[in-house]
Amino acid sequence: MAPGLDFVTARRSVAPFVIDTPLLWDPRLTTQLGRDTYLKLENLQTTGSFKVRGAANRMVNLTESERRLGVVACSSGNHGKAVSHVARALGIKATICVPEWADPVKRSAMTANGATVVLAGSSYDEAAERAGRIGRDEGLTFIHPFDDPLIAAGQGTLGAEIVEALPHVAEIMVPLSGGGLAGGVAYAAKNLLPSVTITAVSAERAAVMLASLEAGKPIDVPEEPTLASALAGGIGLDNKFTFSMVRDGVDKHRTVTEEAILDAMAYSLERLHMVVEGGGAVALAAAFATAPSSARTTRPELGPLVVVLSGGNLGPEGIARVTDHISRHGSRY
Repeated sequence: MAPGLDFVTARRSVAPFVIDTPLLWDPRLTTQLGRDTYLKLENLQTTGSFKVRGAANRMVNLTESERRLGVVACSSGNHGKAVSHVARALGIKATICVPEWADPVKRSAMTANGATVVLAGSSYDEAAERAGRIGRDEGLTFIHPFDDPLIAAGQGTLGAEIVEALPHVAEIMVPLSGGGLAGGVAYAAKNLLPSVTITAVSAERAAVMLASLEAGKPIDVPEEPTLASALAGGIGLDNKFTFSMVRDGVDKHRTVTEEAILDAMAYSLERLHMVVEGGGAVALAAAFATAPSSARTTRPELGPLVVVLSGGNLGPEGIARVTDHISRHGSRY
């Protein structure tokens, strides 16, 4: 197990703030992929995404003096929503720095939780820089969105849940951004079931971790507009934990296009009757891409697959785009 990743303690720490989300067997996917396929519904999680797991595990470990002063975070939406939710529950002041393009629905949720929301530049990295300055100037504790052992351990509780619910799982497909989720899930799941394969999925327009792994070190890449905005942003040139966690713990990588993400979001809405945001749908998009050419091909030797739907925080404009896609093209699946 990676240093500092205490999943047993993390499960106890996050329990008051999260639910064990459902693991749904999907008969349509099972038929298309030729293997038993399940969906881990983190889109139904408290705050609408997995991010509350890491935020809770980090913030319950604050010292009394840190709680009195408060916390600061940078976020494209889901992390800020999670931090503000936990801060409200713990009675802690929270400041969240977000890029100007952050989803207004997510920003409103942060404000509703009592957080101070600061619009900080046109990129995620600018928001992160502003959060760092505020933290230093005001003595606030920075709650990192991913590169923190306590954050990764909190996200890893998701992997532990999957293995406990499905002890014979063969593969877990999980979205990849900064690496807290993919790295945490990899270490937690393999700690319980060493044979499980972890496949990390990046959006083509938000693949800085994958590019860094290919370069052999953390690098910067230009930010691009993407449906998977929750996956946008850098991993930090001084990345201390998640780069090595993903490098050592993830077995396979896949990338998906914007069109594939939109198709997966459409499938979720039309077939599953669930809202899944773009970043939350990338693993589902990758799963469809693995379908054999013949729909009747069965591949039981591959063993059960779990696809993580990591978030469902999609505003009215996003939902309208998905419904328009369905009305124009129908669901590819």
